[in-house]
Amino acid sequence: MSLIDDNSASGFAAISTAEPRDYLALVKPRVMQLVVVTALAGILLAPHPVNFVIGFASLLCIAVGAGASGALNMWYDADIDAVMRRTSKRPIPMGRITRPETLAFGLILAGFAVGTLCLVANLLAGALLAFTIFFYIVIYTIWLKRSTPQNIVIGGAAGALPPVVGYAAATGHIAIAPLVLFALIFMWTPPHFWALALARTTDYGKAGVPMMPNIKGADHTRLEILVYSVILAGVGVLPYALGFVSIVYGIIALGLGIEFVRRAIRVFRVRDGEVATKTAMGLFWFSIVYLYVLFAEILIERVIFVIGAMR
Repeated sequence: MSLIDDNSASGFAAISTAEPRDYLALVKPRVMQLVVVTALAGILLAPHPVNFVIGFASLLCIAVGAGASGALNMWYDADIDAVMRRTSKRPIPMGRITRPETLAFGLILAGFAVGTLCLVANLLAGALLAFTIFFYIVIYTIWLKRSTPQNIVIGGAAGALPPVVGYAAATGHIAIAPLVLFALIFMWTPPHFWALALARTTDYGKAGVPMMPNIKGADHTRLEILVYSVILAGVGVLPYALGFVSIVYGIIALGLGIEFVRRAIRVFRVRDGEVATKTAMGLFWFSIVYLYVLFAEILIERVIFVIGAMR
């Protein structure tokens, strides 16, 4: 696909040659994977097994909604992406797709996802998905990201909502269990992104993004990472404490939480040189493992519950 477009305002090439892989990149597949896992956990937390077709269609809509958010984020942040090493190879900075194409693509996906979810599930789920997309693009991307070092703290709410949307799609209402999963992801977001920001301070500074290390300094960021990690470790065991997962989850969450805090303490103490960068990136990668393992355990337990309930 090729397109000649007046895109001079963005400073990028006027001619784009978009291919299917570029559109795939726009939806941020890695982020979409995490959204699918957390939303599925929300669906499976329903007190009663959900109709397979409705459950699958709802999950697909939530995934497409996440993809729409990713595309719209790249549309607005194209100038930032072009400057940062981590994002400079994305389709818009590389000139393979234009910003107007990306905007149209994102809006179509968002409309399809929200409209279909309203039809196959219920209006509450559709409204929550629409709010999630709005919050991520307008509140986080357009407003918070470029204006405050608290950007990913408040903006993290968008990434934490998929379990709530999934539960609402399955049941038509909101309950404590999906809100606990919301809190888990919400508290996980700051130490996850600040660990990365510690290792990419120069990159964010060059792009003018006010991440915590660039505004408050690396030492203050390390302290905040430690504080959030301790809170996260406590929130991580809440699903067991509130009784909607087994003691196996509780033991796993406790062990991973202790390791999370241990790594955060090491990030707090090791402050100089390449070792400090490696320690921060070590926490960043471990945080991904932490979240995936906890949600994988929840999914395993809920699938066993659903199979047992259907017998």
